[in-house]
Amino acid sequence: MTLNRDLNPATLREAFACFPSGVVALCARVNDEAQGLIASSFTVGVSLEPALVSFAVQNTSKTWPVLRGSERIGISVLGTEHHEACRQIAGKAPNRFKHLKLTSSPEGALFLDGSALWMEASVYAEIPAGDHQVVLLEVHAVATHDKKHAPLLFHESRFHDMPQRSSSEPAVR
Repeated sequence: MTLNRDLNPATLREAFACFPSGVVALCARVNDEAQGLIASSFTVGVSLEPALVSFAVQNTSKTWPVLRGSERIGISVLGTEHHEACRQIAGKAPNRFKHLKLTSSPEGALFLDGSALWMEASVYAEIPAGDHQVVLLEVHAVATHDKKHAPLLFHESRFHDMPQRSSSEPAVR
């Protein structure tokens, strides 16, 4: 293997695509309208005290400036049934939430039904990071769902379903 030192955007996208990641929707009701974005740069367990998670968002995002002012943001760890919902929310269409089944918290966080995990969070800090911002979110509540909602994976610039563990396989602890 030879190291490529030409770190242009195309080379980096290809390299970063080698690392599989989960996919989340970050959504809230802002001025009585659903707003949201999709992130595959999501990290859980940044901190347990306080409970922090993180994601990275492009500085050019038009949605993040609207979403960041929400009292609460819903984080939905997308499941294998969310391929199309993911594309729809990430798209440019004016009504990106049409026909999606959503649940709202009293504080305005929006969650996609059928997700593997829901977290209700608020902005804790934003850190400049090149052409992105790394956003730390403080988690205020969680809801785990039954195991039938396996998480969606993003790998090699495509969505993949996570293989199901059989009930006879031991869980690693």
